[in-house]
Order: sequence, then C-alpha cells, then structure tokens
Amino acid sequence: MFASLSDRLTATFRNLRTKGRLSDADVDATVREIRRALLDADVAVPVVRSFTGAVRERALSTEVSGALNPAQQVVKIVHEELVTILGGSTRELRLAKNPPTVILLAGLQGAGKTTLAGKLALWLREQGHTPLLVAADLQRPNAVTQLQVVGERAGVPVFAPHPGNAGSDDELPAGADPVAVARAGVEAARSRQHDIVVIDTAGRLGVDDGLMAQAAEIRDATSPDEILFVVDAMIGQDAVTTAQAFAAGVGFTGVVLSKLDGDARGGAALSVTQVTGRPILFASTGEKLTDLEVFHPDRMASRILDMGDVLSLIEQAEKTFDADQAERFAGKLAKGEDFTLADFLSQLQQVRNAGPLKKMLGMLPGMGQMREALDNFDEREVDRIEAIIYSMTPAERDNPKMLNGSRRSRIAAGSGTKVSDVNDLVVRFDAAQTMMRQMARGGGMPGMPGMGNLPGSGKKSKGRAAPPPARRGKARSGNPAKRAEQLRGETSRPSAPAGSAFGLGSAPSPRPEDLQLPEGLDQYLRGQ
Repeated sequence: MFASLSDRLTATFRNLRTKGRLSDADVDATVREIRRALLDADVAVPVVRSFTGAVRERALSTEVSGALNPAQQVVKIVHEELVTILGGSTRELRLAKNPPTVILLAGLQGAGKTTLAGKLALWLREQGHTPLLVAADLQRPNAVTQLQVVGERAGVPVFAPHPGNAGSDDELPAGADPVAVARAGVEAARSRQHDIVVIDTAGRLGVDDGLMAQAAEIRDATSPDEILFVVDAMIGQDAVTTAQAFAAGVGFTGVVLSKLDGDARGGAALSVTQVTGRPILFASTGEKLTDLEVFHPDRMASRILDMGDVLSLIEQAEKTFDADQAERFAGKLAKGEDFTLADFLSQLQQVRNAGPLKKMLGMLPGMGQMREALDNFDEREVDRIEAIIYSMTPAERDNPKMLNGSRRSRIAAGSGTKVSDVNDLVVRFDAAQTMMRQMARGGGMPGMPGMGNLPGSGKKSKGRAAPPPARRGKARSGNPAKRAEQLRGETSRPSAPAGSAFGLGSAPSPRPEDLQLPEGLDQYLRGQ
C-alpha cells in the first residue's frame, strides 16, 4: 500500500546522500518533496502540515548541522516523526481484571468487521485465550451466517440466538434486538467460562444517526473494555471523516486498519491516529484468517522508508518454525550425511508456511529497489518445484545423480512440467548441496569466513571419517612393507635428552614387536 510513498521518499533521500553539508535551501527542497509525497498518499492536510513543520524545524537545528552525515540525520528525523504520527509506541489490548473482557467492533459496512472478528478470535486463541464471538449484526443479509462460517474456520464458538436478516434488503427483521443479543452474549461467555467476548455489530454504507444510536446502546449495555474502530485503509481522506464521526458519536479506544494489502495510497494509516488521538492496535494484511498483525509504529515507519521489517519477519518465521525438524536436520549435517532433495523440499515448505514469499521478501531492507522484480515473482514457481520433487522416487530424491534422460522425462511428465524445468531444479539443488557440504566440513557459508563449525562437524559426506591431520616430515608409503619399515625407523630414533626443550628425559625406544600394527601386517615384518 505504501509503495508509491516509499518510492518518493527514498528518491528524495537519495539526492541528499551526495551532499556533505546541507544548506537551508537543501532542507527546504527536501521538506517540499516530503510534503508532496504525503499529499499524494492522501494523508490529511493538518497531519502533513504538522509533520513537515516538525521535520523542517529539526533539520535546520544543530542536530543536523553538527552531524558527521547530515543526510542520514535527516532520514533519522523523518523516521522518528513518522513513528510519532503513527502512534509512537505499540499498544496492546487491555484485558479486564475480572473476565470476560468485552471487545466491541464498530465501523461502516464493508470495512471488514465480520472477517476481522474471526481473525481476532483466531489470534486470541493462539495467545491462549478462550474467545466467544457474538453475532449482533442482525441487519446485513446473512451476516450471522458469515460470522458462523468464520468462527468455524477459526475454531471459535459463535453465540447467535437470532438468525438475523436472511433477505436481500438491508433492514432489521421484526423482533430482532441487537442490544439484547449483545447483552446475552456477555452473560453466556461468563457462564461458559470464556475469558474474551468479541461482539460483531452492524454497519451502514455511511454515517447516520441510526447507526450511532444502535452502537451507543450496545456499548452502554455491555460496558466494553475495548471499542475497536475498524476502518478500510483504502478509502483515503474519508477514513479521517468517518473516524471523527465515530469518535464523537460512540467513542473508541483503538483502531484496526483493514485491507492494508491493497494498492491504495494509504493515507488513512498516517492520518487516523494523529487526528483522533487513538492508537492503531492491529492491521489486517490479507484475506486469510492468519493475516492479522499487531501494529508496531516503528516497524511500519521502517517499511515506509524502505528500511525493512526484520523483526516482523523473524516473528512470522517463528510461528511456523519446526524446532524438532531443524534439530534433526542439523544432526544430519553434523554426522556428515548428504543434503538431499527431500531435505530441500522440507526446508522449502517451512519457508512457504511462514507466508507468501513475496510478502516475506518485501520485509527485507532495500527491497523497494527491487519492487518490479517482486511484483513479477510467480508464487506458482514453488508449486512447480514441489510437483517435480513429489514426482521422483525416494531413491531419486536421495541421489539426484541417478537422474538420467529417461528419468527426467518421466518426472517432467508426472509433474506437468518441462524437462528443462527438471534440469533447472537439479542445477539449483547441486549449488545448495555444495554449500551444505562446505558448511558440514566447517568451512561456513561461501564468502562468509568465520562462521565456525557445526556441532560434530569435520567429517566428509556419506559418513566417511575425516582425513588425519597433516603431519610434518616425510609422507608414509602406501605399500604395507615399506610403511612398516618407515614406522620401524621412526620409532628407533633417540629420544630427547634430559632437560631439553622437547622432553624431560630419555626413554627406551619401543621394540618392533611392541608396535600396534594393523592386522595382517606382521607377515611382512617376518618376511613372509
């Protein structure tokens, strides 16, 4: 969503890096470009004015003029001011001292409240809570049914005593009382030992008195601990107007940005907190129930400035990280066993389970400069790789060198790919296998010295023992008879005299018959 804004700001700062000292004109030009970029991103005008004023004031101070690298100092100032307008610090959900904690969702129709209720319930369940969803939206057609489906997918029960509106008109059915349903849902959660209640309420296509009145009545009946205003991040300036109306009519304690994965300009995220004074708690970044992130202002500011978000990347990977599988894989490398296509497949699947590869790569610093390549990245390439490997026999996965022409043709036909695709995969795998062998031998990553040895490393592949350490002096012969003579000659040398630097006293030379020779070698010593 912030691609355009990120590109504009990155280009602006790139021009600063060529200057060893910043003049007032340079600062004014930079602030002017930042102002244009924010306005183009649909950020509210008061927010733009406040932001650029703070940046200009700090950029003209001694904070920048005395810095060794003024350009980097300006980037640091912009980053800190972005963090400020995004909320400053991460704010977590406030839980009630006496359960259940009541969370009320409010917002316009189409903002994504029902889907968010399922995402939030799944996130809470993964945190160890026992949430209950309450279907208090009895007005929108099939809203209750949608919440029941979402709750089933999230593995969370739904309290729905009334079926809601099953027709096509957007009217409240006769006898339906959303306030009574919400109140009964809280009581049901208390009696069933649920520690959190998430209430899904009705919305409107626009702000009106009926919407505000119903939301206020549900608020008064349930006394929620958190009122989350769900706003569509793609509606631009209207998000600020809607947020102000809800803040005045109902009041809310936090904001949830939905549809943050869209291609709109994203001004809502940079405006709503500054205008309403309420923090952003969550961001919905996709259609899956798992696409919900805790909103971190500092990390979002880093994404906007193309500094990456490595912490979120690590957290996302940890959710799907299989410690047992990683331990088995490390033990396999430590024993000197070879890296196989089956291992390659399991590692690929772990990476994929962490999320879309395009999204994961986008969290790396500097990837904004490769946005075109990321946009053209085809996620189906991973499907093709999996299909190719699954079309192999277990023996072929363990030993790709046996893949001759006929086998590759069979694999290509079985996976629905071309022989050239199979060849490309084998070439990539050979490179990965070479790297793994080097790591197992203690060489570390190629081009990265000092990585250290793996536990128990120092062995070659296929379980063969590592070669003996290099010894000084003349090399021993491979002929058993000559080798025995060399051993006999070495052992007959006089020992170091007493007090010498190489020994504390003389010792008798061992006799040939006392030597521990390999089995069968004594026949050569006896001349047989």
